[in-house]
Amino acid sequence: MSTDGFDRAIGAQCDPNKVPYAHPQPQNMLPDIINPSALDLDQDEHLWVPQAPGVDFKPLVLNASSGYYVNLLRVRKSGVLSRHRHSGPVHAFTLRGRWHYLEHNWEALPNSYAFEPPGETHTLVVPEDVNEMVTLFHVSGGYVYVDPQGNALGYEDVFTKIEIARKHYEAQGLTDLIHSFIR
Repeated sequence: MSTDGFDRAIGAQCDPNKVPYAHPQPQNMLPDIINPSALDLDQDEHLWVPQAPGVDFKPLVLNASSGYYVNLLRVRKSGVLSRHRHSGPVHAFTLRGRWHYLEHNWEALPNSYAFEPPGETHTLVVPEDVNEMVTLFHVSGGYVYVDPQGNALGYEDVFTKIEIARKHYEAQGLTDLIHSFIR
């Protein structure tokens, strides 16, 4: 027995805004990423990927097909973290601690948002009295690490993030975890 008639009758009696979409999703559409503990900053240390001494990140999405990534950056040291130039826009939400750029007169505090335009070069600093800084960064494109004169020293993008996360998770015995972040 078909349920189409029953479903339509129920839908007619309900608020049509509360009836779910009735058709299949597009073919080849990637699955959603749902991470109920994404902002649990104190969860399992194995999920944090070491990037440099005192600097770790926790990926939320590593989108290779669109060239961006979203991650939590955790810094447990003070001082200059890096000087870099962005090729795309960056959105930053500070969750813990505080940080600033040498090139600006503002400071990112907990609950603050910062937009960084493409092309900007800046030097990220975590003040000496901050024990831990955690910021959610959405980075489009990549960035180039530079010296004070703008000479390139290295780069980072979604593909370098994927590679370092893959190596870390494999070493932790979490080989398949990386696939849950990649789109």
